Amino acid sequence: MITKEFKRKMADSWFSYLQSQICKEFELLENNNIKFIKREWKKKKYNEGGGISYLLKEGKIFEKVGVNKSTVSGIFPKKFRSNILGANKNGKYWASGISVVAHMKNPKIPAIHFNTRFITTSKEWFGGGMDVTPSHKDLFEEKMIHNYLKDTCIQNKKNYKRYKIWCDKYFYLPHRQEARGIGGIFFDYETKDWVKNFKFVRDLGLTFIEVSKKIIERKRKLKWTKKDKEKQLLKRGRYVEFNLLYDRGTKFGLYSGGNIDSILMSLPPKAKWK
Repeated sequence: MITKEFKRKMADSWFSYLQSQICKEFELLENNNIKFIKREWKKKKYNEGGGISYLLKEGKIFEKVGVNKSTVSGIFPKKFRSNILGANKNGKYWASGISVVAHMKNPKIPAIHFNTRFITTSKEWFGGGMDVTPSHKDLFEEKMIHNYLKDTCIQNKKNYKRYKIWCDKYFYLPHRQEARGIGGIFFDYETKDWVKNFKFVRDLGLTFIEVSKKIIERKRKLKWTKKDKEKQLLKRGRYVEFNLLYDRGTKFGLYSGGNIDSILMSLPPKAKWK
């Protein structure tokens, strides 16, 4: 039988490894002209964990990209417990995960978001996903991204169609009646067969790296105009609205006593509204 401690250790180690690999690959895309800045933080209460945030800004490819990894524990506030699986009993939790948001300098290259996490309360589960937010339509790119994600799901005997629909419903702005981007996959509360779920989460992390490189390499030399940038900045405004109004990760970070700078690192460096 796999112990709770073993599961936590394995998940925590994987997220740390994946964070280092993502930073390495993204720096290579920048041709090592610019490096990530590392920042560590701790929760206010002793022995409740913390995280490591890596931030790269004003690169040739990335206008801003944050790669956050945290492992925290504690007790949820009573008013928040009903929103979390298994938290109603006493509010205790342990959570480890990684989150990446990349905002590109070239407006022809879409913003990319990825996160995976392992959470334990009186229950335990994996969650996460990957989605893409372009400001310029590209049907070839859209098909390529979804094919990669579909293959990863099929290889792990996961229901791609269900995850895709879940993503489309989740990354939606009801007050605008529009999708945030072209979607991807999203899943939560994966409680059955820890070993298979852990493999899926690892495979998805590696798929994220591969897909990101494909997207960027294909478009890194494309020319763009001031009008293209304006369109990107307006799309980023929608991104800000979603993350501040609806994003589960933002709310979870705030209610679990996370670091504010790391929680809000997903916001773009510049955005516009009409």
